[in-house]
Amino acid sequence: METVNSFFEEIKVMGHELVDTVKALIHEGNVRRIIIKDEHGHTFVEIPVTVAAVGAIFAPILAAVAALAAMAAKFTIVVEKARTPEAQRNAPGDRPA
Repeated sequence: METVNSFFEEIKVMGHELVDTVKALIHEGNVRRIIIKDEHGHTFVEIPVTVAAVGAIFAPILAAVAALAAMAAKFTIVVEKARTPEAQRNAPGDRPA
């Protein structure tokens, strides 16, 4: 059975930065999922990036993100990323004794 090696990163952005930040994250190769929350921690949308990477689905997702940006001033983007093989080897606790 294969273990899933992922970690989470939080990015605080202003509303006008939201679309560009999400677009850049979608183009990264190691992002699995993007969660957009408002400043109170309420989740607006969860985007599985494997789905968003498909060109036909990409544009409507960015349109929805742009609509969210108009609703609030501050957002937190929670990014689930896959660990690269090199990062897995260098992760704490994985070092040989």
